[in-house]
Amino acid sequence: MRAMFGLVLLIGMALAGFAVYMAQGYINQTESALTAERSFREKLGEVVPVYVVTEQLGFGDPITKDNVQQIYWQKSALPEGTFSEEDALFPPETDKPRYALRPMEINEPVLAIKVTKPGEPAGLGSALQRGMRAFAVRVDVSSGVSGFVYPGNSVDIYWTGTTEKGDVTRMIENNVAVIAVDQSASGDATGGAIVAQTVTVAATPEQVARLAQAQATGRLALSLVGSDDDSVSGAVEADATSLLGPAEPEKVVTAAPVAQVCTIKTRKGAEVLEIPIPCTN
Repeated sequence: MRAMFGLVLLIGMALAGFAVYMAQGYINQTESALTAERSFREKLGEVVPVYVVTEQLGFGDPITKDNVQQIYWQKSALPEGTFSEEDALFPPETDKPRYALRPMEINEPVLAIKVTKPGEPAGLGSALQRGMRAFAVRVDVSSGVSGFVYPGNSVDIYWTGTTEKGDVTRMIENNVAVIAVDQSASGDATGGAIVAQTVTVAATPEQVARLAQAQATGRLALSLVGSDDDSVSGAVEADATSLLGPAEPEKVVTAAPVAQVCTIKTRKGAEVLEIPIPCTN
């Protein structure tokens, strides 16, 4: 009986030791996982809710509750102008939708700059900031950067015309925003280059006056500005002199002196003859 009791006690102690070993291993794994999670959270930083689109949207497509969802986004990497609350994206006081001003991809955050205000149509008016006006510049394949200008790009505008100096090309506007190409205000460039007839830019009323005068008195050409280029160029002008240098003075060719010949006329019958004689000064 004592032997049986001792055997049971021994087995119980062995099982208890195994259970303690397994529990200790589980606790160690849990602590390692928690430490890794804590380290990841510290690197990730704070996350905040943000609304993203759930399908591809093109210019003019409505933004509704059916094509957006709320996800969590790293706060330190959050773009400016996002929506984190439903009432901000869909104000309860109106049932009119917002519209996309630019193409948007799946899981792209909804940005205030890419959508209209509730009920506002997606047109050029919504793309213009306060105090700005739309002006259409006539272009062709050479003056329109071969069709590689799209809404959302920036361009420099050059004027070529005749002044008191002769034919001159001068940059008259720097880093002007393009808001439409022909009748399209979409920035989708997936269709390749399109040779446009007009490029619409956003300009102040003073710039519009200068552009209108320049277009009426000469020819306008566009120069595409790099997406990360925020530099402002100074006065830029070129004429024939700056291209070819000053004209060389014309050489005056002096004719060789012609020897003087003196003659006398004499009549022989009906014929008149001229006879050379020495000239006297």
